[in-house]
Amino acid sequence: MSSQLEWDLPDPFITEIEVGEEAIDHYGHANNAQYLRWVEQASWAHSNELGLTLEHYRELDRAMAVHRHELDYLAPCFIGEKLAMATWIVECDGRLTLTRRFQLQRQADGVTLLRARTRYACIALSSGRPRRLPASFIRGYGSAIVSN
Repeated sequence: MSSQLEWDLPDPFITEIEVGEEAIDHYGHANNAQYLRWVEQASWAHSNELGLTLEHYRELDRAMAVHRHELDYLAPCFIGEKLAMATWIVECDGRLTLTRRFQLQRQADGVTLLRARTRYACIALSSGRPRRLPASFIRGYGSAIVSN
């Protein structure tokens, strides 16, 4: 399973995915937009694991909003396949931004289907304006940084 997979970076946070019918497009494989949804789901799962939940965001009137996504689609996946999505926090400037990397692999053969990088900026939920990272974000996200 996913422990047998070779990851680009050490100590990934891994979510497992089974490709469902809803992911499949008119070409018969998972739609590119679905890959992006899986990136978002992995990001939230990791944030939750770090104790940084949507409820915590709301209490602080802060959020990490996507500033930039870079997705490299490397291979298709198909209905019923089991996948593993890894994510790592690779940068946190301690002021406004953090960056994650992602790698999606098919569990059956270890083929990497996607590599992605997302840069987030801290905003106030109430206004959408940039705001400094709260101390709890710096502690939580900062403690998870992996060298890239």
